[in-house]
Amino acid sequence: MNAKLECLSRVLGSVFGESLRSLSENRDEITVEVGAEDYLSVVRTLRDHDELHFEQLMDLCGVDYSTHAQREKVSQSGKRFAAVLHLLSLKHNWRLRVRVFAEDDGFPVLDSICEVWPSANWYEREAFDLLGIMFTGHTDLRRILTDYGFVGHPLRKDFPVSGYTEMRYDAEAGRLVYQPVTIEPRSNVPRIVREAGYGDVGHV
Repeated sequence: MNAKLECLSRVLGSVFGESLRSLSENRDEITVEVGAEDYLSVVRTLRDHDELHFEQLMDLCGVDYSTHAQREKVSQSGKRFAAVLHLLSLKHNWRLRVRVFAEDDGFPVLDSICEVWPSANWYEREAFDLLGIMFTGHTDLRRILTDYGFVGHPLRKDFPVSGYTEMRYDAEAGRLVYQPVTIEPRSNVPRIVREAGYGDVGHV
């Protein structure tokens, strides 16, 4: 760990103490995990504390860890859904990744951080739309990429590849209609055909 990351780790430890569930360094970046109950207060402090001063939210994305190979290492609690933030401090020229897991896998809910960084608005809508993570306090939490009447959340790892319904324009009705998927499941993996004896010793 270089001197800059050591300094950031030391400041984070002294400011947050037990509020940090974990702090790790990987590929020259610091990742901290916080509990859902501390999430809002932690991000406010990350923005406002003079020794941290993370004034810019670069990204917020939802993650489904249901089939993650390292799930138990990533989350000691074994929770499924998380929001991951990437923050930038222009004042101190350092970056930070913050991860927070929703407590309930069946109905994942986290606090909205739009009041801290207004740019989180569309990021949280995307996480809600694609993964079904609810954000308490968000003033306009509605779908942003799929249709408003869409059923399900496409990036959940248990969502079927072809979805549940399909949409088409009905000329007679003069509107869009929804109906069960009519596409037959098929494999899109290319089949490789090689001549007999391929790979044998002496084959040219």
